[in-house]
Amino acid sequence: MEPNDSQQQEIKTQAGKLLALIAGYSGFRTIEIGIRTGLIDKLAKHPNGISTKQLAAAASLDPFYVEVWCRSAYGAEVLDVDQNGAYRLSSQMQMLLLDADSPFYTGGVFIVLSQPEVFEQFHKNFASGERTWWDKCGQEFIKGVGNTGKAFNNRLIPGGLNKVPGLSERLKGGANVLELACGTGNALAKFMKNYPNTTLSGLDGDEFSLKLAAEHLKGAGLDSKVSLIRSTLEDFNSENKFDLITINISMHECRDIEKVAANVFNALKPGGFFVVSDFPFPETPEGLRSTPGRIMGGIQFFEALIGDQLLPTRAFTELLGRHNFKNVGSFDLTPVHVIIHGQK
Repeated sequence: MEPNDSQQQEIKTQAGKLLALIAGYSGFRTIEIGIRTGLIDKLAKHPNGISTKQLAAAASLDPFYVEVWCRSAYGAEVLDVDQNGAYRLSSQMQMLLLDADSPFYTGGVFIVLSQPEVFEQFHKNFASGERTWWDKCGQEFIKGVGNTGKAFNNRLIPGGLNKVPGLSERLKGGANVLELACGTGNALAKFMKNYPNTTLSGLDGDEFSLKLAAEHLKGAGLDSKVSLIRSTLEDFNSENKFDLITINISMHECRDIEKVAANVFNALKPGGFFVVSDFPFPETPEGLRSTPGRIMGGIQFFEALIGDQLLPTRAFTELLGRHNFKNVGSFDLTPVHVIIHGQK
């Protein structure tokens, strides 16, 4: 039976949604390949454009394949091309895809989401429901997550912290600060650069992450100024008291989030601050159909593998309220980045 006019229009609309997803996947893989092969990095060195043959020679890649890649990257609006066929990165793409020190950096996401720890492992474990943890993840995945988290840290420090009422004044005079789930140490180095009078510690339960953090801090000449602690968040129990405790895109991964909140409260000085930097997962099904919602929906595949899910902002503010934090508040830094804060 032939569909009527109304049904045909609906079919076209729904097909358009699927085609947009296919186009998005093609663009994603094109960018991922460009980052991995160094093509995007080579293009950044030629802001006035470069031919596909010259680009292939610079990257030691096959000229025909490079031409195919360039056409796809142009279609994805990552590249521009002039009348002579010379390609260059489109405006701001160098910063967005290559500058890991920028608060707008997104290049790391293309590497993280292409790792087997996300969709492939989820697919493999679909029937069994088998879980995993960070110590079972590959080193490239851990490095990629650390690199991606840099943008969150760069938005948090100092911009996000400056928006928390009363915190800047506490930090300027020198403060005792702890970063939970410090990962590869990006935020620790950033924090020390912005607050050199700080007494700073980083805590993480993953040995490889702490190894990378130690190397990072040593390379920055900060190894003698930052203490690293290996512990799970649930086992953390410090006699040392802190003016500020932060955690970046990891609070939702707590095995026992209530215990972690209690541990943080106990480890703070009176009036001390707790700042959570995380993803604001949509509270409604409709929110999942936004671009940020779809991205966070994809991140959920890995979160499921380690036995958790992202949380809406309200879940964090209510958590702090249950544990007697005062002056609890929140604000968005981007559509995928929220800050939640409270005081002891």
